[in-house]
Amino acid sequence: METIDAPAGASRGGRGARERILRTAVELFARDGIHATGIAKLTHEAHVSTRTFYQHFPSKKALVSAYVQRVGAEPHSLESALDRHDLTARERLLRLFDELPASPAHPPVLRGCPLHNTAVEAAGHMPEATALVERHKREFTARLIKTAAEAGAPAPDILGRQLALLFEGCRALSTSLNDPQPIHDARELAATLIDRITT
Repeated sequence: METIDAPAGASRGGRGARERILRTAVELFARDGIHATGIAKLTHEAHVSTRTFYQHFPSKKALVSAYVQRVGAEPHSLESALDRHDLTARERLLRLFDELPASPAHPPVLRGCPLHNTAVEAAGHMPEATALVERHKREFTARLIKTAAEAGAPAPDILGRQLALLFEGCRALSTSLNDPQPIHDARELAATLIDRITT
């Protein structure tokens, strides 16, 4: 992990370069991993100089923390299904187990949850990023519990935690196997859990 501090005298520049760096990090960290993505590769892909990078991020750790916040707020993630008003509570819960389409620009390699992957790579080295991931996951579980209550679950906290376990587990196994089948299996299990408790 690169943890080089910013050069002395570095100052913030315009927001355009910062956004390019962050967008590039979102793509490269999710696709190639954090450790495998060095500053040189990031700056090359973002079309910025190393000096410009450090004007916006004092270290790679700071960029990783910004990456976690960006990915956690991504409106097109599967978790955004919980915010849809055109679906019933049951439908929102099951949409979490849809399979994300593979990017046509890259080989169909399943990378799983980028926040989970960050927690694994950051363990013991990036406490700020780790704390941000933990907070997001706890908030996500709370949203599941709230949606489970809307679906009529008599014990929404239990159902919410079980669905969180399924959601995290199926994506981790799909990543390990590079196979979407665990996601499909988890959807069937989720439907069984929801219908058993809410009917």
